[in-house]
Amino acid sequence: MESTVKFELRDDVAWVTLNRPDAANTMNLQFGRDLLDAATRCRGTRGVRAVVITGEGRAFSFGGDLGAMMMNEGGNVEAYLRELTLDLHAAIMAFSRLDAPVIAAVNGTAAGAGMGLVLMADLAIAAEGARFSLAYTAVGLTPDGSTSYFLPRAVGTKRAMELVLTNRPLSAAEALDWGLVNKVVPDAEVAAEAASLASRLAAGPLTAFGHAKRLMRSEASLEAQLEDESRTIASQATSPEAVEGIGAFLGKRKPSFPR
Repeated sequence: MESTVKFELRDDVAWVTLNRPDAANTMNLQFGRDLLDAATRCRGTRGVRAVVITGEGRAFSFGGDLGAMMMNEGGNVEAYLRELTLDLHAAIMAFSRLDAPVIAAVNGTAAGAGMGLVLMADLAIAAEGARFSLAYTAVGLTPDGSTSYFLPRAVGTKRAMELVLTNRPLSAAEALDWGLVNKVVPDAEVAAEAASLASRLAAGPLTAFGHAKRLMRSEASLEAQLEDESRTIASQATSPEAVEGIGAFLGKRKPSFPR
């Protein structure tokens, strides 16, 4: 049986493709296991310098598979969701801890935990036809998939509450205006735009990217954050990446970072 989440390494870029197109790339137990496997492979595969997450077919992901949830063997919905979120959340943690930049190429609707994957990504490119919706409370459920963590940080508490409580969808243009995505492109250009961005990032300083990502997502106090910044930049300054980057700047040439 074909994996519900495909992993492919193209040059230095890992492509993670959500692969249940006939079910709008909704998440069942197998999907959770396969997503965690893909995230683990991104961490463990030598040469991964950028990651692109996208969807097969017309949707990015509609989130949880409610039909599978209600029809699971044994009928224990609570146990089903605990298992699914265990794998889903472990995958999100693995992706978020990568040094490699993670790009969401949002080819269609992102709803529920599908929106969580977009929020978790470091950068996001959306198709003009993409739509964004939480939809949890519309069916009597509550947020998962990192949405309650990343959404308020991305758009502010009031706007996050609006999306959680009213379930109103956002167009791609609105998502750009609200800061959920970085760029909106014609539907047919999403993959190419993501590939171009990933290629540029893959040529960059991987270790510096990783340190910078952790600093940007820190929740330390100002005093602790300033100490982290001081320690990190001092340590990074002696790295081969910084030696090359500073040398290239001073020599007025394009840097060739070590791989």
